[in-house]
Amino acid sequence: MTTSNPSRRHVVLAYSGGLDTSIAIPWIGEHHDAEVTALSIDVGQEGELTGALDRARRNGARDARLVDAKAAFVREFLWPALQANALYEGVYPLSTALARPLIARTLASVALELGADTVAHGCTGKGNDQVRFDVAIHTLAPSLTIIAPVREWNMNRDDEIRYARDHHLEIRATVESPYSVDENLWGRSVEGGRLEDPNRPAPEEVFDWTGHPETWPKEAETLVVDFERGLPTRIDGRALDPVDLVREMNRRAGAHGVGRIDHVEDRVVGIKSRETYECPGAIALLEAHRSLESLVLPRDLLQFKAGVDRRFSDLVYEGLWFSPLREALGAFVVSTQEVVTGSVTLRLHQGSVRAVGRTSEYSLLAPELATFGAGSRFPQELAVGFIHLYGLPNQLAHARRTAARASTEAETPAAGALLNRP
Repeated sequence: MTTSNPSRRHVVLAYSGGLDTSIAIPWIGEHHDAEVTALSIDVGQEGELTGALDRARRNGARDARLVDAKAAFVREFLWPALQANALYEGVYPLSTALARPLIARTLASVALELGADTVAHGCTGKGNDQVRFDVAIHTLAPSLTIIAPVREWNMNRDDEIRYARDHHLEIRATVESPYSVDENLWGRSVEGGRLEDPNRPAPEEVFDWTGHPETWPKEAETLVVDFERGLPTRIDGRALDPVDLVREMNRRAGAHGVGRIDHVEDRVVGIKSRETYECPGAIALLEAHRSLESLVLPRDLLQFKAGVDRRFSDLVYEGLWFSPLREALGAFVVSTQEVVTGSVTLRLHQGSVRAVGRTSEYSLLAPELATFGAGSRFPQELAVGFIHLYGLPNQLAHARRTAARASTEAETPAAGALLNRP
């Protein structure tokens, strides 16, 4: 720990241990005459935080702290997103976006606790995360000032690596391996380097949770996920702590290559970018949750909720987790989950996951009505009257339009007659 100088400004930095936040430590000291406390928030980035606190101190941080937020991350952010079937643009499970409001909330809380008046993050000026951090901090702790060195200095990755070398900083990124990785329990994102060209397939070297396709099992695997009120509680009958459950799903789905996402994404700041994700557990759990909802929720509620789910997802992506609208939509989603209790059987195989079975005491699929076999109690003779009434508005509208067109055509002179007038 570096000796504190009470005359200098105190800045609490959201520190990931990556390139952006590593160079931020000395940069803040140079440009803002400030001491830095590096704050790492553990949201399940296995391996990413190894040695990070020691590197922060060696790179000039006054202090380095770690907050274990994994349980809060699952309970307060991942589970509400799962209940809302949250997928941005129908593809991305919002792993990075969901972590940002929790990190921002923790950052602001620790800064206020330490008496600091400033916080900092390593976001660029062209990404989504700057919006998510800044909006959340302005909402929760408007008294805090925000510093963003990469954005303020308009640095690119080559500049950052050069700065790190010039200042003898310990970093992991190199010019030869320029990928930027963000990881948490819900997924892993990789950016930079060859991935910036949307026409070049992502190289196998960027994948970690799903391995090489040659290592994927040749045989399919099935597993059963139990839900209570829209939340997963067991895998194959084993009750698991929420954090352990997500990790187990990542491991088992990832082993089969599930969750690879290659997506051209519309960022909040108005540009498109090619994004590469690995979200095996999230994709598998979302498939199971949607399947169970289809069994227990009526059609009109499913259709209305689909619109709510899309808006919920957009708000999360856009950095508006703490907005009144997101909270109100979240409350609606929770109200729909009372009956989302049951079991779903998933089939994992060669990069895909499918729900192949589902059961619930709240099932709205009545076999005595749906069956085509003997014992059906569906009153088929009533279908004729139902169809007549169901189609009556269309029948009436079509008849009226047809009659009106015929009347108009009878009153309008033929085109040839108009042309032959003197």
